Amino acid sequence: MINQNFVILGAIIATMGSLSYLIDTIKGKVKPNRVSFLMWSLAPLIAFVAELKQGVGLQSLMTFEVGFFPLTIFIASFFNKNAKWKLTRFDLTCGVLSLIGLILWYITASGNVAIVFSILADGLAALPTIVKSFNFPETESSWTYFTGTLSAAITLLTVKVWDLANAGFPLYILIVTLVISVLVQFKAGKVFHAYFG
Repeated sequence: MINQNFVILGAIIATMGSLSYLIDTIKGKVKPNRVSFLMWSLAPLIAFVAELKQGVGLQSLMTFEVGFFPLTIFIASFFNKNAKWKLTRFDLTCGVLSLIGLILWYITASGNVAIVFSILADGLAALPTIVKSFNFPETESSWTYFTGTLSAAITLLTVKVWDLANAGFPLYILIVTLVISVLVQFKAGKVFHAYFG
């Protein structure tokens, strides 16, 4: 375990990646899936509030950061028509299911349950971007997701109490950002389609 102040370093690293993605969105270099980014902003911000209620300290900064920047990217996607990604029925279904997860959190009003439903909602929101990263890696930036992976890893290294409130969301973020980063960086979908048709 490292000093919890390293969470700030992780947040700075993730912020650099998010700012890069935000700039690329404004320039039209990347095409964020609006369903993913809208839901990615809601679920972590709800988890952030739940973590604060559960007494999570500085580690909750990472959760706030992974909610705030997707919101700015979602908004920025409306400023450049080249940054628009065509939404499919699958995207919208994942968005609706993600929203149901958030509503279930609200109904239960319990800290740990809120974190579980926030992770579920965030994961459902991630599915459209995971599929897009697999099929169209050129529309994404692996750097942004890799910085999210680093931030989550640093946050996990600071955790003193390994329970759902302290480690659940950072562990989930580590996994999902690593998956997307690998899919984009190594163009896994293109390789898969080349070998398996």
